[in-house]
Amino acid sequence: MAASEQGPIGFVGIGMMGVPMVNRLLATGHRVALADANPAALEPYAGREGASRPATLAELGAGSEVVITMLPNGKIVEDVVFGRDGANDGLAAGLKAGSVIVDMSSSSPVGTRALAARLAERGIKLVDAPVSGGVKRAVDGSLAIMAGGDAADVERLRPVLGAMGRQVFHTGPVGTGHAMKALNNYLSAAGLLAAGEAMLMGQKFGLQAETMVDVWNASTGRNNATEVKFKPFIIPRTWAAGFATGLMVKDLRTALELAEATGEPADFARLCTEIWAAAEAKVGPGSDHTEIVRYLEGLGTPGDEAA
Repeated sequence: MAASEQGPIGFVGIGMMGVPMVNRLLATGHRVALADANPAALEPYAGREGASRPATLAELGAGSEVVITMLPNGKIVEDVVFGRDGANDGLAAGLKAGSVIVDMSSSSPVGTRALAARLAERGIKLVDAPVSGGVKRAVDGSLAIMAGGDAADVERLRPVLGAMGRQVFHTGPVGTGHAMKALNNYLSAAGLLAAGEAMLMGQKFGLQAETMVDVWNASTGRNNATEVKFKPFIIPRTWAAGFATGLMVKDLRTALELAEATGEPADFARLCTEIWAAAEAKVGPGSDHTEIVRYLEGLGTPGDEAA
C-alpha cells in the first residue's frame, strides 16, 4: 500500500502522540483525513497539503480504507467507531466492507477482541497496533509498533505503519498487540518503581544518585528507567518524561485485566499496581510518571515531601 496508490488515511486523535504521528504520515507522502473531539487540535492543519478535515466521523470513514485511532482508552475508541450510546454515527457508519481500523491506542486486549467481533459482522477488519517510544520517537518515526491481527492485514499496513515506526512486530491474532503493550508498560512501571526505591535507599546510605545510575547502567540492574529517565528527569527533578501517571496506572490495570482473563495470579503486578495507584492519588493523574519517585520520597519522611 504505497502512499501514491491509496486514498486518504483516516486519523482520529490529534493529541500529544497523534500530532507527530500525523506529521510523519504527511511527510512520507500520505494523505490524511483528520478528526478530533477538540476542533482546535485540527487548526494547525488548515490548508496543509495532504491534510483534510471531514465534517463527521461517518464521512471520514466513507472516504478512507484505513483509519487509525490514537485515543486515551478503548471505551473512547468504541464510541468513535460505533457512536456514543449506540447512535450509529461513528466511523462504522461510513466504512465499507474490507476497510481496516488500526487502533494504536493503549486499549484493553479483552475489549479489543470484542470490538473486532462486532466489526467483523460488518465486514470491517481491526488491527490493534499500539506503540512504544513516547513523543520523542514519534517525532523521528522510530516508534516500536506491536500489531495484532491477521498476518495479511498487518503486511498490507506495513508501509503505513513504517512511516511512524522503525520496528513493526506482528504479535499474533487481534488483541495481542494491546496485550503486548500492557505487559511492556507493566515491566516499565515495575522497573522504574524498583530503581526509585533502590536510589532512595542508596542515598540514605551515602551513595550519590549519579554514581548509582552509572553503575546500574554498566551492570545487570540497568533498565529503561536507569538508562533514559533518571539523569534527565528524576535526579534534576524536572519530572518531564512526557507520560502521565494516570496513563501508567491505566496500563497496569489493563495488565491485571489480562491476568484475570488468563487465570494468572500475577501477585507482583497487583502489588505494583497498588503502589502506582496510591502515587496517582497523591501526585495526581496528570503528573509525569517519573514523579513516582517523588511519591516514594514522601513515604520515607515524617513530613510530606511528595506534596
